Amino acid sequence: MKAIIKFAAITVTFSILLTSPLNAQQNAEPLTPKEHQTVVDSISSKLNANYVFPEVAKKMASSIELKLKDGDYKSILDPQEFANTLTTDLRAISKDKHIRVTFAPGRIAEQQQTVTAEDSIAYLNRYINNMKRNNFGFKEVKIMAGNIGYLDLRSFSDVEYAGETAVSAMNFLSNTDAIIIDLRNNGGGSPAMIQLITSYLFGSNPVHLNNFYWRPSDRNSQTWTLPHVSGTRSPDTPVYVLTSGGTFSAAEEFSYNLKHLERATLVGETTGGGAHPGGSVLATDRFMVWVPTGRAINPITNTNWEGTGVSPHIETPAIDALDVAYMEALELLSKNNKDEGLKAFYEWPLAELRLKTNPVTLDAKTLEKFAGIYGPRVVTFEKGKLFYQRGRGTKYELIPYSNNEFMLNGLDSFRIRFLNEGNAITALQGLYDNGGTDRNAKVKD
Repeated sequence: MKAIIKFAAITVTFSILLTSPLNAQQNAEPLTPKEHQTVVDSISSKLNANYVFPEVAKKMASSIELKLKDGDYKSILDPQEFANTLTTDLRAISKDKHIRVTFAPGRIAEQQQTVTAEDSIAYLNRYINNMKRNNFGFKEVKIMAGNIGYLDLRSFSDVEYAGETAVSAMNFLSNTDAIIIDLRNNGGGSPAMIQLITSYLFGSNPVHLNNFYWRPSDRNSQTWTLPHVSGTRSPDTPVYVLTSGGTFSAAEEFSYNLKHLERATLVGETTGGGAHPGGSVLATDRFMVWVPTGRAINPITNTNWEGTGVSPHIETPAIDALDVAYMEALELLSKNNKDEGLKAFYEWPLAELRLKTNPVTLDAKTLEKFAGIYGPRVVTFEKGKLFYQRGRGTKYELIPYSNNEFMLNGLDSFRIRFLNEGNAITALQGLYDNGGTDRNAKVKD
């Protein structure tokens, strides 16, 4: 296993899916039949020695060896095209989305050079600084209306460097009434970060998260939640995880674990389907192959999500997943709370969310009935729209969310309800996001 690449003792277990070839070079030296043979022979050897399923490794190796023998690769002179073709052929047999062949002569040349202690430190600093520029994958952490926490997590970074950021994020969310974790753009990363973040969602008693089998060493390992974390846990807070077809690898493990532990509601699309951790192996002086050397074995299902992905509880297009989860969280909190003040607190953002999917339209004749003077407040009907203004303050367009209730376009903390007796509008009731109200009678014409 010496060929497994390790950078300054950093070992990748779950891959973050690459979107473009590493160090692919323009005007690269074209392939020769001899190099075709060398690359295929080397990849076959690496797979047979390391791939998590030996019988599948043999089938993959036999497939590309037969294609080479039959001349299927003969016309491929471009190295990058060859890498892409081999990747496609290997995945066609294994259905393993982690496997990929990469044309990376520059990267390989760097690794074959003599590495000094200074080189290792310089690489490590570049690695850490790159993660810092992306805030270790923690793209956004915020509290939305209704005290709903939101975390947009783009990767599960190395805990050694990203741990403090993760701890800060989870503690920031600890006072919320529900937590939404957005993994729609998360391609994977470190199981240790999965363990850390998940530990904040359970109590102090360790919970069995996952098992792994590693073929090269023929050993098994387990991951559990941590008995101690810095700050506050949120074991009883409702959790929603957003997924997409691009959610992959470690992000899938996080989702799969929480789903089968019945700790979270998954909302969105079925994930990519990659459950085999591994690492990059040098094949030749110009080609590398990412070989899955292990597999996840969930302690509840005794299987994993390889090839099938993780299906959500609530299936919806990824683009709509946040709104759907947000609404589900608010409706749950409103339903489970008997305090009328808190119900109103949760209903406030719910009204705006419902308006997105079910817009309310009132005709011009109906809107015109609301126009009038209500003490210091004036409601006018102009060019088919209703407007509100208090004194000389800002004029706001009124957007209906029921037959007699309106939001103010540009002002989130205040809304209006018109009161009527019989068919006549008699008063304007001001509604505030803190639950308060006031009222002004309509001035008679």
